[in-house]
Amino acid sequence: MANSTVQFETDSDGVSVVTINRPDKLNALNAAVVAELAEVVQRIAHDDAVRGVVITGAGAKAFVAGADVNELAGLEHGRGTEFAQRGSRVFREIEQLARPVVAAVNGFALGGGCELAMACHIRYAAPHARFGQPEVKLGVIPGYGGTVRLPRLVGRGRALELLLGGGMIDADEALRIGLVNRIVPADKLVDEARALVRTIAAQGPVAVRLCLEAVDRGGDLGRDEALALEATLFGAACDTEDRHEGTRAFLERRPPAFRGR
Repeated sequence: MANSTVQFETDSDGVSVVTINRPDKLNALNAAVVAELAEVVQRIAHDDAVRGVVITGAGAKAFVAGADVNELAGLEHGRGTEFAQRGSRVFREIEQLARPVVAAVNGFALGGGCELAMACHIRYAAPHARFGQPEVKLGVIPGYGGTVRLPRLVGRGRALELLLGGGMIDADEALRIGLVNRIVPADKLVDEARALVRTIAAQGPVAVRLCLEAVDRGGDLGRDEALALEATLFGAACDTEDRHEGTRAFLERRPPAFRGR
């Protein structure tokens, strides 16, 4: 997929790196990128060899600098909902992957780029990264989940300040408000993201999947329902071979040999 707008490779440890590859357009999302990203996400979802994913952008300037404004400007009347649903559906599939997904934000993450980063489970950022939801400056609102995920990550007030003002924040501010997990030197960003994925992949695969499910589903439930869901998923984890192996390994003071079942 070397000539594609979305590059995809998996190393021997099962870590896939997905790269949005339109550096001349600051990796802006157009219909072709969204379609290719959807294909890649489906490949990952059905490939048991993939233990985790890193998503980044090509070049040193941008992760994804937003939607392709030329495509947005030419959008026909009545087609906006369909336009938003295509991207939103792919980002939701990323969010629901049963393997960890880490965004390595290597520059501008604006509009759809910020939304893509937020759809990932964890976000690492280079010091020069910039984040924002500037859609209101174009007379529209976020369409790929920005109004949903941003308030849940940083709180309603901070989210509305970004959504309504259309401004950008730097990596330090993104870290301060909880939009990113860590700031990493640009030349080490993807390697650090890979290392995190490998660390997570060394844990019990079923436990990782169930933990992701508990957080994703529990976030939409009331507290009592979320606690009941967690207990149910805990029970499911207890009935796995991995639980027996993990507890035995701990008691025997040896590394566990998880089998994902």
